[in-house]
Parts: sequence; structure tokens; C-alpha cells
Amino acid sequence: MNDLLSCALDLASLKGAHYADARLIQTAEQSIGVKNGVVDTLNYTESAGFGVRVLVAGAWGFASSRDLTRGAVDRVTDLAVQIARASALAPGPAVVLGPPVTSRGRFVTPLQTDPFTVPTAEKLALLLNADREMHRVKGVTIGQGNLVFIREERLFANSEGAYTEQALYESGGGIVATAVDGDEVQHRSYPNSAGRQQGSAGWEYILAMDLPGHAGRVASEAAALLRADPCPVGVETTVILGGAQVALQVHESCGHPAELDRVFGAEAAYAGTSFLTPEKLGNFRYGSEIVNLTADAMRPTGLGTFGWDDEGVAAGAMPIVRDGIFVGYLTSRETAPRLGQVSNGCMRASGWNRIPLVRMPNVNLEPGPWKFDDLVADTDDGIYMETNRSWSIDDKRLNFQFGVEIGYEIKKGKLGRLLKNCTYTGVTPEFWSRCDAVCDESGWVLWGTPNCGKGQPHQVAHTSHGAAPARFRNIKVGVLI
Repeated sequence: MNDLLSCALDLASLKGAHYADARLIQTAEQSIGVKNGVVDTLNYTESAGFGVRVLVAGAWGFASSRDLTRGAVDRVTDLAVQIARASALAPGPAVVLGPPVTSRGRFVTPLQTDPFTVPTAEKLALLLNADREMHRVKGVTIGQGNLVFIREERLFANSEGAYTEQALYESGGGIVATAVDGDEVQHRSYPNSAGRQQGSAGWEYILAMDLPGHAGRVASEAAALLRADPCPVGVETTVILGGAQVALQVHESCGHPAELDRVFGAEAAYAGTSFLTPEKLGNFRYGSEIVNLTADAMRPTGLGTFGWDDEGVAAGAMPIVRDGIFVGYLTSRETAPRLGQVSNGCMRASGWNRIPLVRMPNVNLEPGPWKFDDLVADTDDGIYMETNRSWSIDDKRLNFQFGVEIGYEIKKGKLGRLLKNCTYTGVTPEFWSRCDAVCDESGWVLWGTPNCGKGQPHQVAHTSHGAAPARFRNIKVGVLI
């Protein structure tokens, strides 16, 4: 396999490329699901292939194949060069990559138990046990559970001398209870929305979730939501968001707008642009003084944790917002020089047949000093909202509306009556400027997001967001979605 990459780089150079890189990726994925006591999903897939990216006359060309032979390498490399030459005919600035990248080494996801060594029967038994616990609760119509395991071997080499190997593992799963009464449907998920929490770890990550142990509570909440009072409509109040909901808020209104390719218009035709235009760097108030956001590709169990990105740039940690001020973008070797910077290692592709894009590593809201119980006790009137149910945000990542699975009224410092169909809305910098409290490390979790879409052709990236419950003042709730 190493020889195939070397052949691609040598041939690209002979054909006139002044830069080339090649990636070879082998992936295995197992997915298991149960529904109402029956095995619903049992899949195992493997994929292998390579991609060659070249820079010729200041323009990119990319081609790929699943045929891991020398003949395919020659054909694909030649095609990539032809595409680059054709791209160079279109007017536009030449690509500048900045200083050479010469990384070398091997990275393996830390794990205790390789999930692919755990018998399928054991995995199914865990899910079926959780399913039985959900169905013990009267009013639950549907119980579902799922597990997913991914192993990805990635080789990377470039014409500047870089060569890296990575073995990345992911384990994920969760449960969902659904209660139905006539036309009304209510869901409760655990540990995260849509019944999926995922991390870079082994089988131990699944055991720590204790899905059967939480199944009864999740089911009881789903049934209780059918009888709950609706969220107040069109009022402004204090909102405390659970950690998983804060994580999604970070993803949509903080991570995406900080992607520098989006800022320069690369996503304008599909997933939008960004309000974080370059003149805001270093002086724009993104949030209150307690809001601190960090992009960190080295945090254990993060889906955005790796050794090197898909340009061979070493993983690192970098600030995005400090004391409420916007201070940093997520960049690539091509976009960073446009701001006089070097890449901070955020280029990733979803597979061997996709070109790398600027993607979030783990983007985290740093913890504050509050205990959750103290935060509730300090809130005289408001709503606690937990676990995402729906979301909508505009192309510039400014105006948003979110809905959650469950809410609780807060009165005189105590959680009160159950509320259903809770929603809230805001404008990104105004919303984060109204954040006046963040909980501490005891409530801080690295929440997995394995379904982040971007690019044409479409790519699905995996990332995580560290977050704890946080409080926001004067938020409009009860909007219709």
C-alpha cells in the first residue's frame, strides 16, 4: 500500500504537479438495531480505496478509485492531473499552500476493548435488555436501540515528504422511547438526541452508557410528555439548556460559521456562508465575557480527535472565542494564507472518494464555575430544556430556531411542572451575549455529532462538542417550527 502512494506521488510530479498528496483508506463498520423486541438492523460493511489530489498551474485536481492496483494508480493520477489542468483554465487566484508539511508518525485511538472483538450476541443482548425495560412502562408504543462501531485505517503521503498512518475507532449507541396518543407523538432519547451518543473509544464506551439502566426513566418521560402542559408561547424568559443541547447550539451557531472556506464562499451554493467575515477577527463580540470556545483535535473520545488532518497537519488546540471575543477560524493550507496564517489542521474528508474540506474538530464550550443544582436554585423564573428534537438556522448561521424533547418550568429556584414541545429562537451573537452562567467540569461531556453534512458531492463528517448546562437570559420561547 505504501508503494501505491509513492507511485502516485512520483507520477504526479512527472506529469507536472508542483504538489500532490495521496490517501488510502480502509473502513469497517458494524451497525446493530432492535425495535420492539426484534432485531431490526444487522449490518457489516467494508470499504477500501484511494484518492489522489494534485496542484497543477495553481489549480486543484482530484480523482479516486477502489481498485488498489498499480494500473489504477497510474490511471487515477493521470486523471487528477488532467482535471487540474482543466480547472486552471478558469479565471481565479492561484492556490497558495504556505510552508511545507512533512509530518511523519502513527496515531491509534486509545481504547480498552476493540469493539470488533465483542460477540454480536453480546451486543444484541444489551439492546434487547434495554428494549424490555422500556416496554415495561405503560404508554410506550415503540422502543428502539442501536449500536454502531467503526474502524478506519488511513494512510497519507504528500510530495513534500509527509507520511502518516492512523487507526481510528468509534463506538456509539443509544435508545429511544416513543409514546403515542391519537395524533400526538412524543419521544425521549438517551444519551443524546435521536438515540445516539458516539465517541472515539472501544466497547467500554458503550458499557459506560448503561443503556438498560436508563431505559425505564426514558420510557416514563416519553409517556408523561403526552399529558404534559405545552411550552408557553411567544414569551421571553430565562432558559437553561442541558449539555447536549448546548453542544448542538455550539455546532450550528459557532463551529460552522468559523469554517474559513465557508467564510470565503465555498459553501454558498449548498449549506450557506458565514456572518463571521474577516474584518471581525480579533474584535467582534461573539458572546458574553464568560463564553470561551476552543477547537481541540486532541481531546480523548472526541469524534474530531486524530493525529493529523487529511493534509498531514498535526492535530492541535486553538481558541475560537476568548472572553466573548471572536479570535480564530478553522483553516486549511489553502485558506489560512489568505489571512497571513498557516493551517491549524481542520481539513478532513469523509472517505477515500472525497476531497478534503474544512471540517470542525472537537469544538468545545469551556466549563464555568457552576454546579447544576446551584444554577437552578439561582434562577427565579425560567425553563430548563433538554435533548434536541429539531433545528433550523439560516445560511449565514445567524437566525435560528431549536426544539427540544423535554422541558421543565423553573419557579423560585426549583424544577417544576413538565413541559412538552419546547422551542426557543435567537440571533447568534445576541444569544451568546445573553449567556450568564456555564456549569463546571462535573456536568461537562464531550457530545458526539456523527452526522454533520457539508460539500458537493455530499460528505458526512464526525465531530464532538464539549459542553455543560448553561443559562441564557431574555430568550424568546414557544416559537412555531
